[in-house]
Amino acid sequence: MNCGIVGLPNVGKSTLFQAITSAPAEAANYPFCTIDPNVGIVDVPDERLDRITGFVDPEKTIHTTTEFVDIAGLVKGASRGEGLGNKFLGNIRSVGAIVHVVRCFEDENIVHVEGSVDPIRDIEIIEMELAYADMETVQARKEKLGKMIRSQDKTTREKALVVEPLLEVLAKTLDAGLPARSLEFTPEQKEAVRDLHLITMKPQLYCCNVAEEDIAGENEFVTKVREYAAKNGSEVVVISAQVEAEIAALDTEEEKREFLADMGLEQSGLDKLIHAGYKMLNLNTYFTAGKKEVRAWTFKKGSLAPQAAGVIHTDFERGFIKAEIYHCEDLFSLGSEAKVKEAGKMRLEGKEYEVKDGDVVHFRFNV
Repeated sequence: MNCGIVGLPNVGKSTLFQAITSAPAEAANYPFCTIDPNVGIVDVPDERLDRITGFVDPEKTIHTTTEFVDIAGLVKGASRGEGLGNKFLGNIRSVGAIVHVVRCFEDENIVHVEGSVDPIRDIEIIEMELAYADMETVQARKEKLGKMIRSQDKTTREKALVVEPLLEVLAKTLDAGLPARSLEFTPEQKEAVRDLHLITMKPQLYCCNVAEEDIAGENEFVTKVREYAAKNGSEVVVISAQVEAEIAALDTEEEKREFLADMGLEQSGLDKLIHAGYKMLNLNTYFTAGKKEVRAWTFKKGSLAPQAAGVIHTDFERGFIKAEIYHCEDLFSLGSEAKVKEAGKMRLEGKEYEVKDGDVVHFRFNV
């Protein structure tokens, strides 16, 4: 459950990472200043958690988190090893989703590895390299397929026969420079090729890094990225990494709110990016609430109650009996857990209940 931050060198990835996590990431005005990936765990901002805390008044409040990985800048030829490309591509394979940072500002004092600012060209360089890397993976698997088809093991043979036509479709798609995610595979087909760990199968969003004066609006570069993203169904988040770094450097939440208000913003770009990354990973949040702590928990969208309980501890899933549930909006509208009960909004749910985003849950279990 993590997002990898990728892009060409000097587009603002490390500055962005530093602001997201308030953790030191090497950032400098030359390519490849980041060699090994920086990893940071960041709280997912959630106004609902803060409101629940206000009603319950616990000893502590714990946010759910997601992980961001700052991966060194890729360059043209990365799939052939240029700029330590193979090492960097390996780092991307380990993340769950991709945040593709695109430079959408002019600044003659910041070197651009391609010599000029052109976000669509930059996007296509990265995406072509990722497609080439996946093509190598697909070709390597195709070479092994003949042996698998001739295997005496029935399971191995049947799996190979299922995968064979999928590899052909993937090869044609990647050869055209298109991502694997553009294919309309069924869930079963995706599962069949999951062990390939294709980079271009991962969900992706474009993060447009703009100058401070463009933070509240658009510029021509962002417009082009939005048009490009619309064609492949990707989301776009506009952010100024430099402004976010300034916000992150402030000491208190009050100072940060004042800074945003002065700039005419209701929410920081980083909050938008964190939420977008969380959404990309197909994650939801439920809450547990008591006097000891109010806590947010991350779970996969579509999880049934026992699986959601297992997020807390495997014993909760193994010994699941029932889940006592109400929705946080009921608490906000009625004012207390006692009134939620009086209104009949609190209920017991069994193993087939699909946990909803925003549910407040108390699990009953026995092991």
